[in-house]
Amino acid sequence: MIKESKSRRVFTIWNYLFLSLLGLVMLLPFLHVLAGSFSSGNAIIQGKVTILPVEFNFLNYQAVLNDVAIWKSFGISVFVTIVGTTINLLLTALMAYGLSKSNLKGRSFFILVVLFTMIFHAPMIPSYLVVKELGMLNTLWSIMIPNAISAFNLIILMSFFQNIPKDLLESAKIDGCGEYRTWWKIVLPLSMPAMTTVGLFYAVGHWNGYFNSLMFIRNSSLFPLQVKLRKLLVESDAEAMMQSVELTLSSIEGIKMAAIMVATLPILFIYPFIQKYFAQGAMLGSIKE
Repeated sequence: MIKESKSRRVFTIWNYLFLSLLGLVMLLPFLHVLAGSFSSGNAIIQGKVTILPVEFNFLNYQAVLNDVAIWKSFGISVFVTIVGTTINLLLTALMAYGLSKSNLKGRSFFILVVLFTMIFHAPMIPSYLVVKELGMLNTLWSIMIPNAISAFNLIILMSFFQNIPKDLLESAKIDGCGEYRTWWKIVLPLSMPAMTTVGLFYAVGHWNGYFNSLMFIRNSSLFPLQVKLRKLLVESDAEAMMQSVELTLSSIEGIKMAAIMVATLPILFIYPFIQKYFAQGAMLGSIKE
C-alpha cells in the first residue's frame, strides 16, 4: 500500500472544500426558489426571503395545482418523456450496434456523417419545413421524432457495444441467434448501465425541452409543462391562477416559484434511483478493456 504524501493530503482536503463550496453556491438559487414558493408575496417583494420561507403557507402551490392546464401539461410532458425516451433508446441502440461492427461496409462514412451533425446543426427553417412536409405539425410526434438520435449518445453506446466480448457474440451466433436476437437477448441486457445513462440524458432533454414545442405546436392544449411554465414566467399567465385561492397581485412571484418547483422536482426525484447506473455507464462507455 502506497503511503499518501502530505502535499497530496493537503490537495485532497482543499479539493473537497472547493467542490463542496462550489456545490453549495449552485444549490443556493434552488433553495431560494424553494423558500419563495412557500412564502407570501409581500415577503418576496420586500426581499425578506433568502433560503428559508417567510410567512410560511401553501397558497402558491394551491394556486398552481388547482389549475387544470398545469395538470394537462404535466401529463403531456410525462407522455413525451416516456414515449420519446423509448423511441430514442430503441433507434440509438440499433444504430450504435450496427456501427460497432468493424466489418460493416461504409462504417467510416456513417460515423463521419454522425460526427458532422455534432458540429453543424440543421437550421430552423429547413427543420420546420421537413416537419411540415411529414405532417407532424401540431402533433406530439414533432417533439419526439426530429431529435430521435443524438450523436453524442450514439457514440457512448457504440463505444460500450465495442467493449462486449466478441467471443460471447460469436457463441450466440453459433447457437443460431441472428443479429436482432443477439442484440435483444445478449447485448441489451449487458448494456443496462450505458442504456440507463443515455436514457437519463434523453429523458432530461424531453422533460426540459420547450423550443421544439414553441416552433412546431400552435395548439395550446398540446403544450408540455415547460411551455406552460414559460407562459407563466414570461407572459404573466400567473394572474389567472390567483382566482382559485385568496391571493393578491403581490403573490405572482410566489406562484411562479411554485410552478418552477412543480416542473423541476419530478425529474429531480429520479436521480437518486439511477445514480449508480449513471456513473457506471458513463465510465464503461469510455474505457477499453
